[in-house]
Amino acid sequence: MSLRLFDTATRGMRDFVSLVEGEVSIYLCGVTVQGAPHIGHARSAINFDILSRWLERSGHAVRLVRNVTDIDDKILAKSAEAGVPWWAWAARFERELSRAYEVVGCLPPTYEPRATGHVPEMIRLMHRLIDTGHAYPAGDDVYFDVASYPRYGELSGQRPDQMLSAADTDDGSAKRDPRDFALWKGARPGEPSWDTPWGAGRPGWHLECSAMVERYLGPSFDIHGGGLDLIFPHHENEQAQSRAVGDGFASYWMHNAWVTLGGEKMSKSLGNSTLVADLVGEVRPVELRYYLSAPHYRSTIEYTPDSLAEAAVAFRRIEGFVTRAAERVGSEAGTPVLCADFVAAMDDDLGVPAALASVQDIIRAGNTALTAADDAAVAGSLGAVRAMLGVLGLDPLAAPWAGSSDSGLRPVVDALVGVALEQRAAARARKDYAAADAIRDRLAAAGVVVEDTAAGPRWTMEGARS
Repeated sequence: MSLRLFDTATRGMRDFVSLVEGEVSIYLCGVTVQGAPHIGHARSAINFDILSRWLERSGHAVRLVRNVTDIDDKILAKSAEAGVPWWAWAARFERELSRAYEVVGCLPPTYEPRATGHVPEMIRLMHRLIDTGHAYPAGDDVYFDVASYPRYGELSGQRPDQMLSAADTDDGSAKRDPRDFALWKGARPGEPSWDTPWGAGRPGWHLECSAMVERYLGPSFDIHGGGLDLIFPHHENEQAQSRAVGDGFASYWMHNAWVTLGGEKMSKSLGNSTLVADLVGEVRPVELRYYLSAPHYRSTIEYTPDSLAEAAVAFRRIEGFVTRAAERVGSEAGTPVLCADFVAAMDDDLGVPAALASVQDIIRAGNTALTAADDAAVAGSLGAVRAMLGVLGLDPLAAPWAGSSDSGLRPVVDALVGVALEQRAAARARKDYAAADAIRDRLAAAGVVVEDTAAGPRWTMEGARS
């Protein structure tokens, strides 16, 4: 079975065939760096990180472009409110975003361009649109003429005659049609601006992505990705302005579902964001990645502290097998093969839930082999499990998780648990088993589970967290 993906544009599953054999080009809409990143941002990055890993594991060379929107109405408003230059505000949260992606184990994109670095490309695209009759200047603004492109609405499935005003300017009176959207916004007092043949101003949101796509991936590329909320108007407008000038643009469209809180999409504007930085104080980053990647990318995640805690426990069970098996046969033992069920699940529109089920099947066999002291079978299970977890970015023995701590306090916890285990060992040596059991019970009550192995006691965090 070859890779099949759900294509938003055709609203159905399609066999994936890249434009260039052995190569895959992906454009992922990044984040408007107006504030600290929340777990909805992290989920999108993780989902497309898994896509890239799977394509690379399948033998493709992947070129992933993930943009940064560093100029926008929201950035200008929030920076002004804080009394900070807009560029300093954007730079601060771009750094926080990069750190969040790194924390949850996302591989860096091939290119990560900023909107403000590509104004010349935007000007060239506007020239092409105006010259072909698909855009028009109005004062210092430039607008896309929706009526000039009969296929407008194809991606989102909306009918142009039922659309409302684009509502992307303070005064839409200069538009020929209320649905026309801004490619370029004329300069306003106190705001940043760039010179163009039509007057000074700044980019419209949609124009920047089309310009950067062409710069880094060419007029046609394989996959365009992003969150469901971007389908309209952002992705609809991107496709319209690029295809209106004759570019093929995206062959496939993939959209991940939201992370919701109380049934509402998580967003800064709604004030219901759960920040990545906050949650990595509650669970380890690898556990947060597991939580955000385990559901299918097209299914909604309703965030609750309980569901996050349950996911953390589930990952620790997986990690427990890998740790025990590696202690017995060595971390590099076994052949890194992918089982057939895992491959079939991933080829079926990145079916991570079914893929994880196949990992659990191998772990069950591995646990049986551990009990039977069948080292060859343990090694086989370990090699397969690590290979499959590696595709998902969840291998606990690989970077960035190898040697990762339960929290920033892990060195302190290590020392304190070590003292307790020394006291337990001394009690056992003098045959004071009641005292030894009491120490073990107190550790368990604190969430520290002690397992006696041939190499000595080993402890893990379960349930309660310090």
